[in-house]
Amino acid sequence: MRNTIYQDYKIFTGNAHRELAEEISAKLGKSLGKCEVKRFSDGEIAINMNESVRGCDCYIIQSTCNPVNDNLMEILIMIDSMKRASAGRINVVMPYYGYARQDRKAKARDPITSKLVADMLEAAGADRVVTMDLHAAQIQGYFDIPVDHLIGMPILIDYWKQKDIEDLVIVSPDHGSVTRARAMAEPLNAPIAIVDKRRPEPNKSEIMNIIGNVEGKNCIIVDDMIDTAGTICNAGKAIMDLGAKSVSCCATHAILSGPAKERLENSAFEEVVLLNTVPVPEEKQIAKMKHLSVAPLFAEAISRIHTNESVSKLFD
Repeated sequence: MRNTIYQDYKIFTGNAHRELAEEISAKLGKSLGKCEVKRFSDGEIAINMNESVRGCDCYIIQSTCNPVNDNLMEILIMIDSMKRASAGRINVVMPYYGYARQDRKAKARDPITSKLVADMLEAAGADRVVTMDLHAAQIQGYFDIPVDHLIGMPILIDYWKQKDIEDLVIVSPDHGSVTRARAMAEPLNAPIAIVDKRRPEPNKSEIMNIIGNVEGKNCIIVDDMIDTAGTICNAGKAIMDLGAKSVSCCATHAILSGPAKERLENSAFEEVVLLNTVPVPEEKQIAKMKHLSVAPLFAEAISRIHTNESVSKLFD
């Protein structure tokens, strides 16, 4: 199946992020497939595939963002519908992979939910998964089907390159993001700094120290996602307290749950740059927020997958 050449491919989407799916399909010169995703009165999801997918290379574009469980169930039911309709290959395109933070047992009796999600996608009938900036890269190994892991960093790097910022320092908000910070710093010819923090309980962080020189520098904090924004806003404040000239931040996934909007609005950040892997509703937008599109990258990846070309060459 992996080496089969399919004559045609079709793109479908659920309700998670239709705007992104339309943008990706437009880049590919396609219209979205005719598929209705509805709800029964008791909340059950109903999928109506209104066109043939027999023998087709099918792509379901759906981030598992809030409401996570509804969006995940939509994917699973769409996969099942396509499989029973004799689709040639079913590719799940998840710009944001929900449950990725539950990737290991942090304490006794913890579930590994990101592995469970992988198992469910495979059991439903997915032949391939395409995603971006997994919280933990080893999640690729939870699948026994191909996983194309796209990187959002080049989009962010291009944006900051055009700004041509002097005295630039790239900051990692914790030790786990050091590799990501280095990947951004190298093409921008900038040094890095690391925020050493302690987390007393989930979704709360306490800044302890900054490793590296930020005094008089223009700093950019880079992370894979912004959820409640507590970590990144505390890091921004600590950097400014140590004499930085300015601080901005950027991330791939704009989860922005709970108090994120208020924290970012009242933060020290001059600019908050985010990719559009998940939709950000109007009520969560703020003036200093900038959104960059991942649609061209996903469109190119889909085109290469369909024609059995290398996806990794996109990042060479």
